[in-house]
Amino acid sequence: MSKMLFVMDPIESININKDTTFVIMLECQARGHEIRYCELKDLFVKDSRAWADSTELRLERKSDYYSKGSTESFPLDDFDIVWMRKDPPFNMDYVYSTYILSRVDESATHVINHPAGIRESNEKMYSLNFADYIPPTLVSKDIEKLKGFLYETGNEIVVKPLDGYGGEGIFLVRADDPNLNVILENITDFGRTYVMAQKFIKEVSQGDKRVIILNGQPIGAVMRVAAKGEFRSNFHSGGHPEKTTLTERDLEICDGLRQKLLEDRLYLVGIDIVGGYLTEVNTTSPTCVQEINFFSGVKLESQIVDFAESIIRGAPESL
Repeated sequence: MSKMLFVMDPIESININKDTTFVIMLECQARGHEIRYCELKDLFVKDSRAWADSTELRLERKSDYYSKGSTESFPLDDFDIVWMRKDPPFNMDYVYSTYILSRVDESATHVINHPAGIRESNEKMYSLNFADYIPPTLVSKDIEKLKGFLYETGNEIVVKPLDGYGGEGIFLVRADDPNLNVILENITDFGRTYVMAQKFIKEVSQGDKRVIILNGQPIGAVMRVAAKGEFRSNFHSGGHPEKTTLTERDLEICDGLRQKLLEDRLYLVGIDIVGGYLTEVNTTSPTCVQEINFFSGVKLESQIVDFAESIIRGAPESL
């Protein structure tokens, strides 16, 4: 039996019918592993060692889905695996938590995903490492540069805050919009905040494909389709899931990401593909495992925990 810690949002707040962390925890529990959980506020450093005030959990798939056991302080080195599954926003509190996680003794404890990798992989900016697969992109806080990019790329762009998540704060900007200046002024805080602008991909009307990548290999995908009158496909923005398959282009993108993801020890990742373009790389707490399971008749959490167990044994499995 191994000892596993899940760093996550409050257990009371999750949706057990959609939450990926929940099914990973259930799978760990079913295999006899001890599972404990904590929130970011429970992490601390004492005498240069990383610790957590963690709570023992028992989980079931029912309305009253969790029961808590004892809460105790443990050095993180006491755990075999620490699962970093805290949802964004990726703010400074999140960054500081990765510094704490970096204090673990890597010969004893494995963090999934690696804290240094998470720090380096802002979910918008990380895609810039893969220029062959992303749409035309500009990162700037200069309103005139953003307007110039808009005119250069077909008079329609999507503008995103670099620290946003779940579709929040994303704008579809058109050159003929009378509110063009107002939108750019607001999203850049009058030129004080960096944003990402990308050419609008019209195929977004067909959906935004989420692909789950484990240890460098794609293991499943689901299409997220926007609600009527929306261009954002995120579930937080009203999108709904549909069955999909991986195309040759999808596999080409995954292959192009593999080496970099493994170098950064980003083992469990969700990438977003729209119209054959990579748009985001999600490394903090990628979701959609339950949706993929439903449409594809698989159990991805089993593969994920298989991989974690192989890390504990010292021989990560190739998929």
